[in-house]
Amino acid sequence: MEKFAIIDMGTNTFLLLIAMRQGDRIETLYQQRIATKIGMGGINNGVITAAAIERAMDALKMFDLKAKEFSVSRALAIGTSAIRNAKNKEDLLARINAETSFGVKVISGEEEAELIYKGVRQAVKLPDEGALIVDIGGGSVEFILANAKQAYWKQSFEIGGQRLMELFHHHDPILPEEINRTTHYLDEKLQPLLQALKKFNPAEMVGSSGSFDTLSEIYCAQKGIPYTDEPETPLTIDAFHSIASELFSKDRAARMQIPGMIELRVDMIVVGCCIIQFLLSHHSFRKLRVSSYSLKEGVLASMD
Repeated sequence: MEKFAIIDMGTNTFLLLIAMRQGDRIETLYQQRIATKIGMGGINNGVITAAAIERAMDALKMFDLKAKEFSVSRALAIGTSAIRNAKNKEDLLARINAETSFGVKVISGEEEAELIYKGVRQAVKLPDEGALIVDIGGGSVEFILANAKQAYWKQSFEIGGQRLMELFHHHDPILPEEINRTTHYLDEKLQPLLQALKKFNPAEMVGSSGSFDTLSEIYCAQKGIPYTDEPETPLTIDAFHSIASELFSKDRAARMQIPGMIELRVDMIVVGCCIIQFLLSHHSFRKLRVSSYSLKEGVLASMD
């Protein structure tokens, strides 16, 4: 029986998972998320700002204390889009090594997609006809076409929420022309995905964590459904369109008043909805599902 600490150092949020593994059984002991926003102000220039490095270190030191409190035997911090593309990433990595007890691994977009698949398939029974798994991060978005047995197409695109916000979302509420510019940009960048959708014809879309969690929580609040920590949480395609329309029409303060909304997601969820809406307009999915498992659960499943 071992205790592990996994840290997903995302572009917008750092996530901590402390879990115990006994054979094939994994028990979650503790989870925490902190909005470090390490991509803010520098992501489209390939830089992590000095202020962002300080926010990252503050979060990691808190996570380190929590890992020690649980007496974990192994602790691993995973760097994704903002870190892997930063010209000054060694500054942050050196400080993590010097000031925390975490091992650090910066992964490629391909590795990120594979780990997300390994996490999601533990939470959701993927259909035999296949599903499109979508993980919307602040720096990159991972798309995986897969069933329960295998991932047969996967790609990471550097079109994450923080990037799209800084490129297109300049008014609050977002303007229709800003949504249109975002859509045209996605159409330009996601041609390989659109071709793969035609080729493999997935039956369902499975959203992985992040903005999808919040959309599910808003849906549950609207329908009077208790929102739980289950591996899969509810959302429908019709409900998504209704919620997205509301999010597009409201400014930040009004979005925060929506039951189920959280501070962590209130900004990036608008462009996140642009991505989901784009996908739903280009392929006919019969169902939209939400996995609360993602990269960190995939890392845990992959550890020896």
